[in-house]
Amino acid sequence: MTDFATHTLDSAPDAAKPLLQGAKDAFGFVPNLLGTMATAPALLEGYLTIAGIFDKSDLSETERQIVLMTNNRLNGCVYCMAAHTTISQMKKVPDDVIEALRTNTPIADAKLEALRTFAAVINETRGWPSEQQVLTFIDAGYTQQNVLEVILGTSMKVLSNYTNHIAETKVDDAFAPNAWSPDLAVAA
Repeated sequence: MTDFATHTLDSAPDAAKPLLQGAKDAFGFVPNLLGTMATAPALLEGYLTIAGIFDKSDLSETERQIVLMTNNRLNGCVYCMAAHTTISQMKKVPDDVIEALRTNTPIADAKLEALRTFAAVINETRGWPSEQQVLTFIDAGYTQQNVLEVILGTSMKVLSNYTNHIAETKVDDAFAPNAWSPDLAVAA
């Protein structure tokens, strides 16, 4: 595979430097994903912008992580599963929810399980859910707005997961304790 640079604040293109500085200020370090995305400053800006918009959605922190981690698992993104496991722990997502997302097992809470299932449907159908799948999601307590917010979270993961696949982004030390492999995901 082509060797992609993981930029630092010093090596990044000028247009990416303020974005990486913002990440360093927020996290205390520049995550390797963002350092890799810095090669294309527009990609980095797009990803960070979508992430900020997704945070403004009507979905709770736990619900947003369900959408993100479901996509990470389905896309086989080792980097993002480790990173979002760590983020989920920091954001107090329940441990049983995190474990279910990492292993592809049902979430005990029926509403959250409906979200996990629907996020998988959106990914696996490439945005072509059946009318019944949409109605089942809404009947579980979600809204048409939430349907579209699942698409937003899915689009965010396309940017990061695909970047990590192509660049073979190294998992940061901060996320390494939550290393993940697709082998950990059992069939549900």
